[in-house]
Amino acid sequence: MKGVAVVTLLMVLALVKLGEAINCGQVDATLVPCVPYLTQGGNPTGPCCDGVKRLIAMTPTQQDRQDACECMKTAAARYTNLKPDAATNLPSRCGVTTNIPISPTTNCKSIP
Repeated sequence: MKGVAVVTLLMVLALVKLGEAINCGQVDATLVPCVPYLTQGGNPTGPCCDGVKRLIAMTPTQQDRQDACECMKTAAARYTNLKPDAATNLPSRCGVTTNIPISPTTNCKSIP
């Protein structure tokens, strides 16, 4: 279930200009390359990690991070075969850190 938030986060990241609000379509598009890793395991691909990095760049404000979190939770709910450990470890496997916890039980409003 931890993977639910990760998939949601992974699915929405297309480039967003500064000052524009994040939407779930952007988050979804950005993280789609991560779905095989999140559902089958193995290693995240370059395009997957690029998407994770774009998502982080797209979420400079608290509101952006909270919105992306909600999108990831919604997207993750669509995948019944998500691997929770893969979701939790995705940022570190891509060599990045994020303030957006990857868990389907995250209270997105509590994200700083």
